[in-house]
Amino acid sequence: MTDVSPPRSFTAPVTAANSSPAPAVAMIQITAAHAGQRIDNYLLTHLKGVPRSLIYRILRQGEVRLNKRRVKPSDRLTAGDWLRIPPVRCAAANDPPTPSARLQALLDAAVLYEDDRLLVLNKPAGLAVHGGSGISAGVIETLRVMRPRIELELVHRLDRDTSGCLLVSKRRSTLRWLHEQLRDGQMTKQYQALLLGRLPQVQTRVTVALRKNQLRSGERVVTVDPLHGKPAETLFGQQQVWVQSTSSGQSPGQVTLAQVTLATGRTHQIRVHAAHLGAPVAGDEKYGDAAGNQQLRALGLTRLFLHAALVRFQPSPEAAAVTVTAPLPEALAAVLARLG
Repeated sequence: MTDVSPPRSFTAPVTAANSSPAPAVAMIQITAAHAGQRIDNYLLTHLKGVPRSLIYRILRQGEVRLNKRRVKPSDRLTAGDWLRIPPVRCAAANDPPTPSARLQALLDAAVLYEDDRLLVLNKPAGLAVHGGSGISAGVIETLRVMRPRIELELVHRLDRDTSGCLLVSKRRSTLRWLHEQLRDGQMTKQYQALLLGRLPQVQTRVTVALRKNQLRSGERVVTVDPLHGKPAETLFGQQQVWVQSTSSGQSPGQVTLAQVTLATGRTHQIRVHAAHLGAPVAGDEKYGDAAGNQQLRALGLTRLFLHAALVRFQPSPEAAAVTVTAPLPEALAAVLARLG
């Protein structure tokens, strides 16, 4: 029988500069309300005011223990588990994030669907889904200020530069149910992407494994790694192709509008798989084509051309499936019109 009692000894505290005094080591027994939740998501909620970079650092260094064992950020909690959290210094309690009235109004107008269990936002490009790395308030922090009596949690994430459908749960039970659909492939997520190049086939499926790396600066970089990466699957469907002459008079380039369907949800998955095909997402400054991006800037593309256009899910086990769509932003539609 596995011993899950709290350990008797603790390691040295982890601290962050310019913050309030650190608390003692915390030993928390997980209840059924948090069963199934990822450890990193639990800590991000439990340690309010602690920078994301610090939370992931104490996880990497083994300072967080689950039933006395080291854990990975993606490990999930089970009712009855003992979670050890080292001393960390939180931001002052009287200094919560203060999202602007303009940002609150923007998110209020961005609600595409809402019921008593969850809501779906049309997230604007350029807005992070959560705070950290110099961002005091992202989507989830702003929503919690707007709706302080509701237990809001992100169901999934979108890159800061990606727009479109973002699910937010209002109940722990709904969060677990939606995560179950994600794990079992029962939730449909479709994107629109403009690719710098042409797909090998009208319908192209990519199944190369991906590995996430974190640089010393904290920046995340994902690489194709068949040996050590995690399974990832993306379906690219060609919608329209344009042949475009370059401004320098070189040979024409091809630009493809694609519908992209995710079978898995790895970090930067669409962007890395597209680059692997030799047709990176337009406007992608991390994995993309600098010359192609510069050419499209002349057509008005000033952001990543990646938009979460559709999500289909069941709000609850007894409910019928719901399909929510987000229209292509005007700025992206204008680029397509100029291509035409």
